[in-house]
Amino acid sequence: MNSRYIRQTSLKDFGPDGQSKLFKAKVLVVGLGGLGLPVLQYLNAMGVGTLGLMDQDVIELHNLQRQVLYSEKDLGRLKLDVVLEKLTAQNSQTAFKTYDTFLTKENVLETIAAYDLIVDATDNFPTRYLINDACVILNKPFVYGALHAFEGHISVFNYQDGPTYRCLYPEIPTIDEVPNCNENGVLGVIPGIIGTMQALEAVKVLTGVGEVLSGKLMIFNGLNQHVSKINFKVNPAYKKITKLQDFYETVDCDIVPSISAKTFLSYRESGKEFTLIDVRTQEEFNQNHLNKAVNIPLDNLDVFEHQIDLNNEVYIICQSGKRSELALKQLQTKHPDLTFYHILGGMNKMMTLCP
Repeated sequence: MNSRYIRQTSLKDFGPDGQSKLFKAKVLVVGLGGLGLPVLQYLNAMGVGTLGLMDQDVIELHNLQRQVLYSEKDLGRLKLDVVLEKLTAQNSQTAFKTYDTFLTKENVLETIAAYDLIVDATDNFPTRYLINDACVILNKPFVYGALHAFEGHISVFNYQDGPTYRCLYPEIPTIDEVPNCNENGVLGVIPGIIGTMQALEAVKVLTGVGEVLSGKLMIFNGLNQHVSKINFKVNPAYKKITKLQDFYETVDCDIVPSISAKTFLSYRESGKEFTLIDVRTQEEFNQNHLNKAVNIPLDNLDVFEHQIDLNNEVYIICQSGKRSELALKQLQTKHPDLTFYHILGGMNKMMTLCP
């Protein structure tokens, strides 16, 4: 190994052997947000040989508060493109594989089969359960990180016959148990702390150095710098998964009328009359919005519902599709004889179609 990694290879318990293991390793990082960026920056700098990058989001202004690899000049660009540019400039020796997609039931097994370790840097429950089940089927370990407000969680699942994510959290929570995207805030520095800890766990898994957080959930409280660990054991039933579930989604028994962003754009270009309600906050709406959209934040929907023109078909949009779905259900309850549609993927998807 060259002198680039001398500060690591000179460590007694790491040495050239540890560096060689990093160079031979292949790691897939799912999600290029607050957690994924510090994971990638450190694994790339430390000499992991192959890094897989997976995301399909674009960079938005509210990302910059915690996703510190991005800058204002990157707004509107694909995260994947910007991350590849900056990581390549950081370490030209790394081999990168990019995936301009989200992880799905259709692509998960083929994708992760090529990697030694998966890092879950996502922000939603369905993808975590999908990663877990695929890793159990293919016998791959994965490093888990999660955020909420001033707190972060870290663990390593499916490592050397250790517990899985389902051993700790057996079932996907219901929609009522999941905070919506307008409520689930996080202090900007917390993702950096948790993502760095995920990178450390990844290095330990790949090199065999230290004690891996397998069978332990570490909880970090940023308000008092308190760290606690919860031990949990293997549930044999969750080690026997042999196939993926039929679907991975937050449990919700309601059928919600929806329309894809691409279909909505085609419908709009046809010249037909419609009503478009944007239920994001006023600040989000002011940053960017679609023509003819009327801004009624979800929190104010009850108060300003009378402003909605119900004589036309009503379409609802938010940033990702979560708030618009909640707004649709609220309106359908009050107007059971009318049909409302929410736009799948929200403004995130619109920005990829109309850059």
